[in-house]
Amino acid sequence: MKSVKNIKKLPGFKKSPGNNTFGDGKDDYDYSLDITSEVCPLTFVKTILLIERMESGQTAEIHLAAGEAVDNVPRAVKEHGHQVLELHPESPDVFRMRVRKS
Repeated sequence: MKSVKNIKKLPGFKKSPGNNTFGDGKDDYDYSLDITSEVCPLTFVKTILLIERMESGQTAEIHLAAGEAVDNVPRAVKEHGHQVLELHPESPDVFRMRVRKS
């Protein structure tokens, strides 16, 4: 398993400071990633790079643009054997997805 320490060297990745909520008020994610300004295939690549660096069971909140990213990234996460816990619109143009590494 790759060290989580290297995640800070990749642009767009942030370690969650704790007390982050996703809808239900719980501390729901360990990492966050904003790929709203990215296009495919970078949306997929950055998401998978983040998940590869996470430990099993950890979660991430990922912000993605509506359209191609919302169609493709959740499917790719599932195809790689991980869980998409939630996918909700934050606005007409931005979706928020929460994933768990298997």
